[in-house]
Amino acid sequence: MEFKEQSDLLKKVLGLKKEPLAITFTNDEVSDGLYEKTSICKALKRAAEGDCFVIDEKVETCPGGSRYCGFTEFSGQQKRRLQRFLTKGEKLTSSIVSFERMLKLTVQPPTGLADRLVICPLEKTTLRPDIVLFQCNPEQACRLITLDTYWDGISPKQQVIGALCHSSITYPVMTGCTNITTGDWTARKQQGFEPDMLFLTVPYERMHNLITAIPKCSAGDAEAVIPEELQSD
Repeated sequence: MEFKEQSDLLKKVLGLKKEPLAITFTNDEVSDGLYEKTSICKALKRAAEGDCFVIDEKVETCPGGSRYCGFTEFSGQQKRRLQRFLTKGEKLTSSIVSFERMLKLTVQPPTGLADRLVICPLEKTTLRPDIVLFQCNPEQACRLITLDTYWDGISPKQQVIGALCHSSITYPVMTGCTNITTGDWTARKQQGFEPDMLFLTVPYERMHNLITAIPKCSAGDAEAVIPEELQSD
């Protein structure tokens, strides 16, 4: 099934308002997509509405996004600035100790993995995605995670907190785990994400099984059948 077919099927079955996003790390030259100053979280918002973006170290405007997507590494002073920003500026964590825990108690960024990141609607991509990101409501997230685990019944390990780019891109790319996150408060507020929106990311190697579960699983379009002996009066 081609990327557009996958996108069309998922939008139809789940009633998605936002475009599923294909996100790909690449070292190849990419000409299709906007190449402009932006942040990862802004690109995620606009791409779900139809735009395509090609992002590298030169156009990524957020130091956190540049680090979490592997374009840059922290120097000593950069880390100190981020400590101050998150604890004194954004006020998203209480101390430099809690800041350090957030950095160290999860996967490390894909430093040096690729020269650029391509973010675009799944229906428009010409590159095989590394991950597919859904911006969806809790019911749609429930259905997606049920379809994702239909065949093996194994609950993925989650990374709920942290920067939106880390929890929705870095974590699933580095672990191969499907992840659900609320994103971070600053990204939600600045980009105006809808209050009921969740971010669910599926590694692309899991997409085939998710798609093939749709006709078999009641979270897709299979009809649930309740045995007579279990039906209430």
